[in-house]
Amino acid sequence: MNKEFFLILLKRLLTSIVVLFLMITFIFILLRLSPGNPVNKFISPELSPEIIEKIKADFDLNDTILNQYLSFLTNLMSGELGISYNYREPVLKLIMQFLPFTIIFTLISFTLQVAVSGILAALSVKKLNGVLDSALIKFNLIIFSLPSFVIGVFLILIFSDVLELLPSSGLRSYDFDSKSFIQKVLDYASHLIMPVMTLAIGGIAVFYRYLRDGFEETINKLFILNLKANGFSDKTIMLKHIIPNALGPFIAAAGVELGILLGGALITEVIFSLPGMGRLTINAIMQRDYPLIIGCSLTAGTMVILSNLFADLVRAKLDKRLTKDIIN
Repeated sequence: MNKEFFLILLKRLLTSIVVLFLMITFIFILLRLSPGNPVNKFISPELSPEIIEKIKADFDLNDTILNQYLSFLTNLMSGELGISYNYREPVLKLIMQFLPFTIIFTLISFTLQVAVSGILAALSVKKLNGVLDSALIKFNLIIFSLPSFVIGVFLILIFSDVLELLPSSGLRSYDFDSKSFIQKVLDYASHLIMPVMTLAIGGIAVFYRYLRDGFEETINKLFILNLKANGFSDKTIMLKHIIPNALGPFIAAAGVELGILLGGALITEVIFSLPGMGRLTINAIMQRDYPLIIGCSLTAGTMVILSNLFADLVRAKLDKRLTKDIIN
């Protein structure tokens, strides 16, 4: 099994490198070919042509696209992502400033998604097609059809504007520094409640459906009926047979969801003015900050690939029959 896992890891790593290379190449070329120029905001009609060319040279934009691309690859191989046009700081430094918040924010939301969807699926499976199960399925369809920004705006309207219970934006209050330690913790929590709910609600709907359908499919299989006929308790059957066999599709979906969240919850972070990768990415796009756009895209792509790789390894560990399929 160690050899098989090594083959899985090696194949996925090689594939991931190729995917990341193609992704950043496509983004690099697309940015250069798109209308507009990021140095326009630094150029005045009163400047001489010599100064304008010098400004373009400082941004490394006065060369051909091919030479720019080769220079970019050379810097990338040495671990250099360039200097942000807007922030005038190394891209890697900016990413390391914004990424920790996104990781913490994502893990909180992801944990809530898994926990709540697991509890709801466990309650539904006790009586499939019952009142609770039918109600959860209908409610799940409504939530699943709503974009995250709609959920976020609705939460702000209810809890911030109408009830005035929670702050609508930011990570902390203006008087944060004057608060005690406990008050600071509560202040952080109050600012994160709505963003976490916005990010988690959609994932709960997705995960619940995967878990519920997986449980239903597994319960109706012949070997489960055989275990019940042989006198095994419902608890033993659920913990040792139904859950492990029903988790495959859920783990695959969770890997994709976690990667997307780690890459930056774009809309949620912008709506609530949170200092994460999502907001950094949006700002980079709006400012046409080429190095920062590529750095954020590379980070997001890496997160998605790593989370999917981890999910595949977990699935192969739980169900050894999947190992051959993953390798192939």
